[in-house]
Amino acid sequence: MSSRTIVIAAGGTGGHFFPAEALADTLAERGHHLVLMTDGRAGKRESGVFARGPQYVLSGAGVAGRGPIRAIRAGLTLLASAWKARSILQQIKPDVVVGFGGYPSVPPLLGARLIGRKHPALIIHEGNAVLGKANAVLSRFADVIATSFPSVAKLPIGARTVFTGMPVRPAIAALAGEGWVPPADHINLLVWGGSLGARIFSQVVPAAIAKLPESLRQRIRITQQARQDDLDAVRTAYAEMSVQARVESFLQDVPELLASAHLVIGRAGGSSVAEITTAGRPSILVPLPIAASDEQTENARAITNAGAGWMIRQPDFTSAALASRLNDLFTAPDELAQAAQAAATLARPDAALRLADIVEECFTPSPAPAHPTTSSETETRA
Repeated sequence: MSSRTIVIAAGGTGGHFFPAEALADTLAERGHHLVLMTDGRAGKRESGVFARGPQYVLSGAGVAGRGPIRAIRAGLTLLASAWKARSILQQIKPDVVVGFGGYPSVPPLLGARLIGRKHPALIIHEGNAVLGKANAVLSRFADVIATSFPSVAKLPIGARTVFTGMPVRPAIAALAGEGWVPPADHINLLVWGGSLGARIFSQVVPAAIAKLPESLRQRIRITQQARQDDLDAVRTAYAEMSVQARVESFLQDVPELLASAHLVIGRAGGSSVAEITTAGRPSILVPLPIAASDEQTENARAITNAGAGWMIRQPDFTSAALASRLNDLFTAPDELAQAAQAAATLARPDAALRLADIVEECFTPSPAPAHPTTSSETETRA
């Protein structure tokens, strides 16, 4: 197949950017030309696949949860950025534009649509079990909606949807099928949360560990992500109870940590859930309560319904509740083993390949728009 030009629109948090990068790596390996359109939070990439091609930083801001005046301003910013994206796209003439959700994807895809009848094919990828607000807007003129979960709520009726799974980094994908090894002398606990969600874990997890029987507590080896201003307090808390712990603001070696983890505690973002299930690890998930569409609750529910983990809503996520759960799990590892096995059945390590196939299928002119259509590919609509 001849080389084509593909624009990837992604920005904001790593949850949107990591899958975009995984797809870009796959498409680059197939010889295609990649262009990144992102926002100021992500900025231009200085390494990786996107650093080797053109990059455009567009202004953008979320509208959800803002007051009327700020929402209007954010909407105007998005519209202005969409016109700027339109001008850029007319110059580079891509064959396909792929968006990964969140408001950074709105200007490129809206700008592409504003080109008119000869606009490039438009694909959106939904990383959660609920269609996000930005993707809800874009879904009305996308040609294909790719999904991370087999069932996704709030999809437009008749949308052309394809269940690809969530693209993960190659080092994470390589963990699929390695299996979960029961704890022996030591129990490896991985706690992650991201910049927005780590504080609750810094407050609750050390206090929960302190409530465990000393004989169990001394077996635990913890790797925990914490906000920069919480690092000293969390490290001190573990040191005072003589628990071996590594506490960092950013975890560089996630594949290695997942490979050795017996249990993961964290938020329930789409990328996090995909990485956990790809590795086949049991998890305790605490959905972010301020998520715009409460998508993390639905993501966590998908995990619990599959028997692959446990959801604790943030109001219920107390040190006593977590200590009780950890004590039960660590003294009855068969339950952890069953959850690990269930998690592995949800893995989709070839998601980047599947999504790349969809992109290449769109090189054929005039794919049917995702909404409205009468396509039979509606299995992901809840």
